[in-house]
Amino acid sequence: MTVLVFGKTGQLASELMKLMKKTNHELVFFDRQKANLLNPNACSDLIIKFKPNAVINTAAWTGVDAAENHEYDASLINGKSPGAMARACYKLSIPILHISSDYVFSGDGNIPWKSSDLARPLGAYGRSKLLGEKLVHESGARYIILRTSWIFSSHGSNFVKTMLNLGKKRESLDVVCDQIGGPTSAKSIANTSMILVEALLNGDLGGIYHYSGTPDVSWEEFAKTIMIKSGINCKINSIFTKDYPTQAPRPLNSRLNGDTLLKKFNIKKSDWISDLEAVISELQGIQHEA
Repeated sequence: MTVLVFGKTGQLASELMKLMKKTNHELVFFDRQKANLLNPNACSDLIIKFKPNAVINTAAWTGVDAAENHEYDASLINGKSPGAMARACYKLSIPILHISSDYVFSGDGNIPWKSSDLARPLGAYGRSKLLGEKLVHESGARYIILRTSWIFSSHGSNFVKTMLNLGKKRESLDVVCDQIGGPTSAKSIANTSMILVEALLNGDLGGIYHYSGTPDVSWEEFAKTIMIKSGINCKINSIFTKDYPTQAPRPLNSRLNGDTLLKKFNIKKSDWISDLEAVISELQGIQHEA
């Protein structure tokens, strides 16, 4: 079986590459030079031409603040291109796994969001991700939309790497304490993705599911754990979201309820603390080799 993966250099795609030797499927990765995500028709044409057995879309516009000024482009990449991919999958009668985000929700309250809850994004990025979900759903293809949150790994840009870099240079850092969510390692998402693709290939009808790390914490608590696990002596100061204005609004409640994923596929939430330890060890090993 051949699985076509949109995305090559991102966090999730990088972890999927590591799984190639552990899976019976051939994973073929398309970067943005091969797949122009600003051209939805080009994305669908690639699928029709390649004729894979399944598609995974990990590619995305991830700049939350930048999306406020570039919503059209963000909507092409996060919305219309995934929709075009899904329509191509429908034509070939193959399934698609599409990665989405906690940002489709408003962030109200303190109860973990269920996959059936009303999506009501706060900003352009969330709207673009919700558009992708809508178009994938309307395509007629067999699909799974996997919403996740706070992704980290040893690859690309993410909160863990930012904290490690800044923590080595500064005595203290201000980090928000009132945004709560589940940090999620890209490695655990990659493992989950392959389980779900296998289910789709075996005829599962699909749907929308939530997957994130446990326990839920604030960015402040996450940052403190990063410093402790890495042995960096940098004090983390608690601030509120209102004291740290950003161009795009951030959801205060990014908790995701993963009960349906557990019930149907026996996939438990990942232990982000142990995953964090592995990522820090990997990054320290890379630095040592350098």
